[in-house]
Amino acid sequence: MIPIKEAKLIVEKHLFKVEKEQVLLKNAGDRILAQDVVATFPSPRFDNSAMDGFAVRSVDTIGASNDSPVTLNMVGVSSAGTPSNVSIKEGECIQCMTGAKIPDGADAIIMVEDSSGFSDAETVQIMLETFPGKHIRNRGEEIKEGKILIQKGTPITPSEIGTCATFGYGNLSVFKKPEIAIFGTGDELVEPGTPLGEGQIYNSNLYVFSELANCAGAEITMRNVIKDNKDSLRLFLSEALETCDIVISSGRVSMGKYDYVRDVFMELGVEEHFWKVAQKPGKPLFFGTGKNTLIFGLPGNPVSSYIGFMDWVWPVIHTLTGQPEKESITAILKKPFPREKVKYRFLFGKAWMENGQLVCEPSPKVGSHMLTSSLQTNCSLGTAQGDGPLLPGENITVHILPWKSIK
Repeated sequence: MIPIKEAKLIVEKHLFKVEKEQVLLKNAGDRILAQDVVATFPSPRFDNSAMDGFAVRSVDTIGASNDSPVTLNMVGVSSAGTPSNVSIKEGECIQCMTGAKIPDGADAIIMVEDSSGFSDAETVQIMLETFPGKHIRNRGEEIKEGKILIQKGTPITPSEIGTCATFGYGNLSVFKKPEIAIFGTGDELVEPGTPLGEGQIYNSNLYVFSELANCAGAEITMRNVIKDNKDSLRLFLSEALETCDIVISSGRVSMGKYDYVRDVFMELGVEEHFWKVAQKPGKPLFFGTGKNTLIFGLPGNPVSSYIGFMDWVWPVIHTLTGQPEKESITAILKKPFPREKVKYRFLFGKAWMENGQLVCEPSPKVGSHMLTSSLQTNCSLGTAQGDGPLLPGENITVHILPWKSIK
């Protein structure tokens, strides 16, 4: 059994970056950027109108009011996509729609509400004095050309899609999704929706693994529940080790009579780096490497496997796909947290803001078989070994679950 910090360093030494690929912008959602996205032009590209109205020379509006309007000659129309090529001279104006290019000679926009309105007349009454720059969006005021808009390693959401489309990106370079094989072993495992027999339990861990992998940015390409049969396990793992970036097992890595997953890994040439980590839950954690594959053997108890995936596999997926590692935070305990004398201790918990401080409490369900402890929680809590529990008022490390928030 090795300390958790030592085990983390061993995993880090064996990480790699997955390959990149080009995808169409319309297919880039939920992927991870493998390039910096830069502004291909200034935004706005040209001075344009922020309002429907009239492009004018501000000097021509001096003294204009409702009681004493200024009359200007209307010499053209500028609309979005169809700019006017007329240059405004003294005493002239041009109808100018929202988003339309500002005509040469104009330095302000009068809103249509502050005029006699749009018409086919040759003149228009201006009823408001204005100043240079009024209602004009200046070229480059939002973004300068060449500025980095979105950094490499950013998950692509609707905001990123919209920004890339705005700047003309039809394709994006993204990290390939790490391909993951997940499997559970045991004659007792039954798929949800099937009646349970004597001594059977439902296969919940693979459903949790699959959702977590998708949320983290990976793709499950192999998935199976394997009976307690070495030959079937060997056949599945032989293919997984050849085709997948990560292999994750659920159960059968401890000391039971049928816990031979670790043995089969060894038979297939997997190099073991550690087995058993000083943590609770999840002590019987296996980590090894194949030729081009990372292997995690997680315990079968549902809380152990859930927290094990979040603490060990999730950050690995983020590193492989170039995503920045999220820093842990601390919170003040509101209730006691049970510590272990020689192991790092994890529990699901709840964190919230109270009087401007982040506070938290552990789930009252502490058994590694109690998956319902993950309900009504938004984080996992963790602390190093020590004598006696952490008490209310003391600090503890908090990992907010990525799909949850702090209220």
